[in-house]
Amino acid sequence: MTATEQKSGGSSVLANSAVMAAGTMFSRLSGFLRSALLVAALGSGLHADVFNIANTVPNMLYILLAGGVLNAVLVPQLVKAQKNDADGGAAYTDRIITLAGLFLGVVTVILVLGAPLLMRLYLGADWYTADNKAQLESAIDFARWCLPQVFFYGMFVLVGQVLNARGSFGPMMWAPIANNIIAISTLVIYLVVFGPSNVGGFTTGQETLLGLGSTLGIVLQFLLLLPVLHKTGVRFRPRFDFRGAGLSQTGRLAVWTVLFVVVNQVAYTIVVRLSSNGASKEDVGYTVYSNSFLVTQVPHSIITVSLATAILPLLSRHGAAGELPELGRTLSHQLRNALALVIPLAAVIPVLAEDIAHLLFGYGAGADTFQLYAPTLSVFAAGLVFFTIHYLLLRGFYSLEQNRTVFFIQCSVAATNIVAALLLTRAFSAEHTAAALAGAYSLSYLVGSVVSYVVLKRTLGDLDGRGLLAFLARLLMVTVVAAVAAWLLRTGLGLINDEPTMVLALIGAAIVGALHLGMLLLGAQAAQVKELTTMVQQVARRLRR
Repeated sequence: MTATEQKSGGSSVLANSAVMAAGTMFSRLSGFLRSALLVAALGSGLHADVFNIANTVPNMLYILLAGGVLNAVLVPQLVKAQKNDADGGAAYTDRIITLAGLFLGVVTVILVLGAPLLMRLYLGADWYTADNKAQLESAIDFARWCLPQVFFYGMFVLVGQVLNARGSFGPMMWAPIANNIIAISTLVIYLVVFGPSNVGGFTTGQETLLGLGSTLGIVLQFLLLLPVLHKTGVRFRPRFDFRGAGLSQTGRLAVWTVLFVVVNQVAYTIVVRLSSNGASKEDVGYTVYSNSFLVTQVPHSIITVSLATAILPLLSRHGAAGELPELGRTLSHQLRNALALVIPLAAVIPVLAEDIAHLLFGYGAGADTFQLYAPTLSVFAAGLVFFTIHYLLLRGFYSLEQNRTVFFIQCSVAATNIVAALLLTRAFSAEHTAAALAGAYSLSYLVGSVVSYVVLKRTLGDLDGRGLLAFLARLLMVTVVAAVAAWLLRTGLGLINDEPTMVLALIGAAIVGALHLGMLLLGAQAAQVKELTTMVQQVARRLRR
């Protein structure tokens, strides 16, 4: 690859990343509003878990049944088909869409019919006591409303990956905003009609409104991609000639990806069961865990996922051409770019954890329980860094079609998560269930990031380890100084007013965040953390235009 091509490829990655980051940011902001309204309507304890667990199960099952294959396997295969097939990959795309639609449709019908049995996998034994009978019945009813989402989640991601392979990255990132708008509208109607509550089960009307609104949002985000798909030149026609049509390579790769996802989902199912027991005893369960995870994943979604999605086609081309050193350099560079933003953000989250929880979840039925989020947010922050490293490094394996290696690496992550979750939830009281599970998550991805780095470095020959360590040393030094200054200021503000109003919490968080950012930028200039200063300069230039 020439220097001009490298520069062009890098500019393309940054441009595509910017488009996806913008879409993801708006999606996440609307998602936060949705989560805040959900807590305002249902609280953060057992009452909220009734709906949240049932509404999460479809996404878990979609990932288990098809998500890993669609996300990790199809982009390289679609790129190959576009490049090598005489029809530009049209027939291959038609077969994939047809096969996925048939599979997801049949599975979704089976899941809806088996909802009562299915929920036994995710709900702990305490849900099946006489005291929680109403909550259990509502959870099963919600599952029936929400399980059709499995089909539409799958088709949304499939169409989105077809668009990604054709260089259209934005629509998949922007479409979920429509889903959030539907969810927000549903929750506003719920609050107006039924009002906030954090106890008991749900009436038939409440179940219908929440369940139907949740599923309609997923349907809409899928439908919004269809006009874009047509605009890119895809004219879908159902094809059933699967045998001998070039799907065997996809199938071989899919086997290991499916096993990867199965391992992940086994671990997550155990986490959901453990967290559901926490909610049934001390109201600190799945809702606190999942909302805290949502908050701390914002930097990952905006920064890391955008970079990873944009560079995967480029990495795939390097891998297909046998350009391993170039693949390693590209991946190492993007890893530094991601960590330059993720590490400082992870450092300030524990400092502002209670203020963040206050601003996001201190309304309505959640007004008296937002403090419960602070410990879990703080613990998840550490996991954010390790997950970022692990996630980006896996893109290197996928670009080389080494899905088998990814499976065995993920086994170490899942095993660590399961063992740590079981041990930590037993070691701590029920009120610390969510924080303990966050600790297990963080520990598992610490293991995953180390294992994936060691194995990928051995595969590629080099990942610029010395350069990466030097970069991390400078960045950590700057980040620690900035975070300590922010913590001292936040502690001082807490001494002045230990129970701030919503407005004061916002002002305090803004002041502390501004200090952290200012110290970080000054330190980055002094320590020559070029990855951070370069991005700041690029943003400044864009704002001046």
